[in-house]
Amino acid sequence: MKGDKIKKAVRDRYSRIAEQSGQTSCCPAGCGGEVSLLAEAVAAGYSKEDLERIPQEAIMGLGCGNPAACGDLKPGETVLDLGSGGGIDVFLAAIKVGPRGKAIGIDMTEQMVDKANRLAKEKGYQNVEFRLGEIERLPVPDSLVDTIISNCVINLSADKSKVFREAYRVLKPGGKLVVSDIVSERPLPRKMQDDLASWSQCVSGALERNEYLSIIVKAGFSEPIIISQREFYVEIGTNELEKLFSITVRANKKSNERGQF
Repeated sequence: MKGDKIKKAVRDRYSRIAEQSGQTSCCPAGCGGEVSLLAEAVAAGYSKEDLERIPQEAIMGLGCGNPAACGDLKPGETVLDLGSGGGIDVFLAAIKVGPRGKAIGIDMTEQMVDKANRLAKEKGYQNVEFRLGEIERLPVPDSLVDTIISNCVINLSADKSKVFREAYRVLKPGGKLVVSDIVSERPLPRKMQDDLASWSQCVSGALERNEYLSIIVKAGFSEPIIISQREFYVEIGTNELEKLFSITVRANKKSNERGQF
């Protein structure tokens, strides 16, 4: 399926979610009945204590993990979130890096960026910035950031190899990549891969787990490590289920590499 069609479907869906004030959950890992967005966030790996410290409108039920908690973020670091949405992971990262650090969010949906910047301004965050852009073409200079995080977003891209090459480019030598995403254990059925609605719901773009990890290595990163994993099922037809995995992966940029492509 052509990438421009996928991108439009994803942008349209998340524009609607942003305009609905976050009352629509996306990630299939959170499926299983009517639950609150707060409960979905806790199920994805966030603590209630952390969630109480950030703007509540940023909690939109869109993630499948908690990469900011797994990134070993330190005061003074610069953190970049790929596909930042309403800003939940950026705000959490901003707390961890402190006033001497900076947390930057990139999102291709104008409504999400506007919402996140409004929340940052209203709540007085001085070390936060949200930029409009695509994760395949990051509006970020080479070797700028210490840590890259992403939460259930890279699987929405039709060109994941380019996303990881861009991530490698903007990381400082020795920098960290910590991403939560959806993967599969086998190639997804063609009818799923051709379903635009399923793409925008974080399902049809899922690669096989080993292929996903291989793409990270090919972009130049050290051997990736899966630091958490949980399985779930999505319905793909009458009495037909497909098993997927929510994983959080960590890898590093080699300390002697500049990462320019």
